[in-house]
Amino acid sequence: MIRWFERSRGALLLLGVIYLVPRALLILFNVTPTSDADFYYTRAVSLADGLGYLSNTGQPTAFWPPGWSIALSVAFRAFGSSVAVVGLFNLACAALSGWLVLDLGRRLFGSELAARAGLLLLALYPNNAAYVPLALTEVFYTTLLLGACWLLIGRAGSSGPGWLRLAAAGVVMGIATLVKAQTLVVVPLVLGIGVLQAPRLWQAIPGAALRATLVIAVAALVIAPWTLRNHRELGAWVAVSTNGGITLLTGNNDSAKGSFTPDDSAILALNARIELSELEYDAEAKRLGFEWIKANPGRFAALMPLKFLRLWAPDGEAIWSYERGAAAYPANAGLFVAVRLANQAWYFMLLLGFAIAAVVMVRQRLRLRQKLSGWWLLPYGIAAYPTAIAIVFSGQSRFHFPATPFIAMTCGWLVAEWLVRRSARVEASATVD
Repeated sequence: MIRWFERSRGALLLLGVIYLVPRALLILFNVTPTSDADFYYTRAVSLADGLGYLSNTGQPTAFWPPGWSIALSVAFRAFGSSVAVVGLFNLACAALSGWLVLDLGRRLFGSELAARAGLLLLALYPNNAAYVPLALTEVFYTTLLLGACWLLIGRAGSSGPGWLRLAAAGVVMGIATLVKAQTLVVVPLVLGIGVLQAPRLWQAIPGAALRATLVIAVAALVIAPWTLRNHRELGAWVAVSTNGGITLLTGNNDSAKGSFTPDDSAILALNARIELSELEYDAEAKRLGFEWIKANPGRFAALMPLKFLRLWAPDGEAIWSYERGAAAYPANAGLFVAVRLANQAWYFMLLLGFAIAAVVMVRQRLRLRQKLSGWWLLPYGIAAYPTAIAIVFSGQSRFHFPATPFIAMTCGWLVAEWLVRRSARVEASATVD
C-alpha cells in the first residue's frame, strides 16, 4: 500500500481529486463578499471598469495593498465581475498551490512519499479549502509565496537558482508585496537557509547577497508603477499602502488584548478627526502607536505572548464569511459548526506534528552526524515570518494561513518517516519468523 501511494500514477491522480473536488464544490456556496472581502471585491470591480483604485468616497486611495484587487480585476475584465469568477480564479490558484506543495515537499525532504503525504494532509484540511470561494487575499497570496520559494530554491540537485529563476522570483515577490507589503523579508530568509548549507559559509555569503539584491531589485521594478501612481495621486512616496499606522495602533493601545482592537478610545477619537487626509491619518496613527509602546514597554512585552496565541491557537475563521455571506448557512449552521470543530482538531494535529518533526529531524541529523542546516528549516522560517509581524502588531488567525501548506509538508515528512520505519520493523519481524 505504501509503495502504491508513493509510486503509482493512479495514487497521484486520486490525490489530485481529493484535493481539488471539495474546493471546486465549495464555489457553489456563492459567498457574497463582506468586510475585507467586500473592499477587495469592490476595488477589483472599479479597476475592471476603468475607474481606478478608489476609496468608498470615490477618492484615489492606497489604504490597503492593491495586489489582490488588481489581479482579480484582470479576471473580471476577461470573464465578467462575479463571485463565481472569484471562486474559479482561487480554484486555479489552489490547483497551482497543490502542485507547488507536492514539488516543494520533494525538494525540502528528498522524498516522494513525504511530498504526497504532505499534499494529502493539506487536501483534508477544511479551512484551507474553505477560502477558495472567498474574495480574500489568502489563496492568491499563498500561491505567490509558494511559487517564490520554489523559484528561489532552484531545481532539485542543482547548486542554486539560476539568474532567470531569480528574476522570475523577483517578479513573483513584487506581486506578492503588492498583496502584503512586508513580503520581501522572505527573500533573505530563503537565500540565507541556502547559504547555511554551503561547505564554506563565508565564501557563499557574497553570492547570496548578490542574488538577494537581484530579486529585490526586480521586485522593486514591479512595485514601482504603483509607487509612482501613489505619488501622483496622493502627493507622497508611498511604496505600497498607508494602513501601517492604524495596523500598529489597533494592536497597541489601552484596550489591546493581543488581537485587532478597533474600538479603543484612542482609535475612535482618531477616526472622528475627519479633517485628516489619508496620509495624515496614517502618520498620526503611527505616532500614537509608537508613543503608546514607548509609554508602556512592559505592557507591550506582555502582549507578545497573547498576540502569538491569537495568531496560532484558533483556526477555521473562514466560517465567518459563510455565516455572513452564504444563503445556505442558516439552514446548515450546525453542520458548519461541526466542520469547524473537526477542522480545529485537524489543525492542532498539524501543529503538534510540526513541533514533533523538528525534534525528530534534529535527533536524526545528530545521530547521522549531519549538519543541522538544510531546506527542512524553510517551513519553520516561513512560520516565524508572520509570527514576528504579529507580536509587534496584532495576532489574527487568518494570518497564519500562508504558513499552513509548509506545515503540512513537514508533517508529511514525519508521517513518511513513521511509515518507512514501521514497514522496516514489520519486514524485519517477518524475516525473523
